Parts: sequence; C-alpha cells; structure tokens
Amino acid sequence: MRLVRRETFIGWLFVLPALIIYAAFVLLPLGLTIYYSFFRWNGVGPMTWVGLKNYTTVFEFPNLLGTILNAFWLVVWFSFIPVGLGLVVASVMHRIATGRFGAIARTVLFLPQVIPLVAAGIIWGWLLSLSGLVNQILNAIGLTAVTRAWLGDFDWALPAVGIIGIWVLLGFCTVLLLTGMSKIDPAIYESARIDGAGWLREFVAVTVPLLKYEIGVCLTVTVIAALAAFDIVYVATAGGPGNATAVPGIQIYILAFTQRQIGLASALAVLLMLLVVIIIIPIQRLSRAENSE
Repeated sequence: MRLVRRETFIGWLFVLPALIIYAAFVLLPLGLTIYYSFFRWNGVGPMTWVGLKNYTTVFEFPNLLGTILNAFWLVVWFSFIPVGLGLVVASVMHRIATGRFGAIARTVLFLPQVIPLVAAGIIWGWLLSLSGLVNQILNAIGLTAVTRAWLGDFDWALPAVGIIGIWVLLGFCTVLLLTGMSKIDPAIYESARIDGAGWLREFVAVTVPLLKYEIGVCLTVTVIAALAAFDIVYVATAGGPGNATAVPGIQIYILAFTQRQIGLASALAVLLMLLVVIIIIPIQRLSRAENSE
C-alpha cells in the first residue's frame, strides 16, 4: 500500500505542472465566464446582478440568435461536406495514388491545414473580390452575369465563407481517413471483390463501416471548428454584410470589446460551449461504440 501511495504521489507530481497551467488558462477563465454571465457589467465599473437575464436576451434578440443559426449552417460547410468529400477523395487515392505520387498528393491536400487561418482569410478575400481571380475566370468563360462580390453579397457571403472552410479542412479529413483506410486488412477488400462487389459497393459496405472511429474524429474536429469559427470570418467579412456571416465568435468579440457588454458576451459564450458539448458528446459516443464493436 505504501508503494502504491508513493507511486500515486509521484505520478501527481509529474501531472501537477500541466494541471496548474490548465487550471490557470482554461478552468479559471471558464469559471469567470460563467460567473460574469449572471451580471450586467461594462468591464470597468461595478457589476449588477441580473440572474438569467443575459441568457434570455440571447434568445429574444434576432441578431444574437441568428449568429447561432449561422453557426449551424457553417457546420454543413465546415463539417459534413469536407468529411463526405474526404471519404471519396481518400478512397480514390487509396486505390490509385500510391508511391511518390501519393505522398505528393497528400502533402498538397494537407497544405491548407498548416496555413494560418488569418492568411487563408486574406487570400480568399482577394480571390472572391469583385475583381478577384474567381470572377476573372467566370468572365473568361462567358459567365459574366454570375460574377459578384461574393463576400459582400447577402445571399452568397455565408456559402463563400463555407467554401473557404472546405478548402482548409478537406486536407485534414482526407489524410486522416486515408490513414484509417491503410489500416484495413486488404483481405477484406479481396473477399468483397470475389463476391462481385464493385468500387461503390466496397465503399459503402466495407470502407465506411470500418472508418467509423476516424469519421467520428473528423466530425468532432470540424464541428468544433465550425461552431467556434472566428479567424476566417473576421478577416474575410467581419460578420458582414449586415449580419449575413455573423457567428457566435464574432458576436462575442463585438459585445465584449466594442459594446463592452461583458455579461451578455459571457452568456453567449457559455451557450456556445454548451452547444458544442451537446453536439460532440453523441458523436464521440457513437464512434467509440462502433469502434468497440
């Protein structure tokens, strides 16, 4: 027992530095955010207790509630589309892109993931501007009527931001799924082909079921990226035009540092955290359950 206690104590000593840093930079700010959400405070003067008033305000004002709805739309663009495309691209690369060509293809696909999001937002801001490369290509092929300031259009601004998200996250999903495919026993594919399965049947009946864990990881990372989006949106559109691309991260920044409504910003941040937890926990449980089976 003394030996076990001594080993436990030594173990906690090794963990303690990381635990202190985590508590100071994650747990303490989280606790303060929850605490501030029950007050009306401008960040300088005295705080006034308002209870759940800040939370009800989020649901009463269309602009604040609209940011959450925009975040859900970004989940489609940042998560479902990259994961779906990643499955198809990874499957094709697994079959035909081998050797040096496969390594180059993986590097090119993963490259957007290592580019700073601020830089990605600036680059795509140039590409999607009225005189940008995208409109120049459309003009060259005779689609002048389609051209527009994509990031400044009320109807197309959010999908344009979504396309940037697809570009950033597709490589991550593809490489992760491709790694998972490399772990699948080739004998399973051979058996499927002997039974007469084509590429599509192999993909649906073999590849996708055996990649449930990797798909769960991709969904977890991309959903969090969509709900917590700030860098790309702020640089590309700053939430505009109007509130067309306003997301919770942008609105929290505006409320806290521009309008100095710390309590309301904290309430929106807490709701965003709860939303992330509510969505991520089922994804994690499903992926782990499938993996254990």
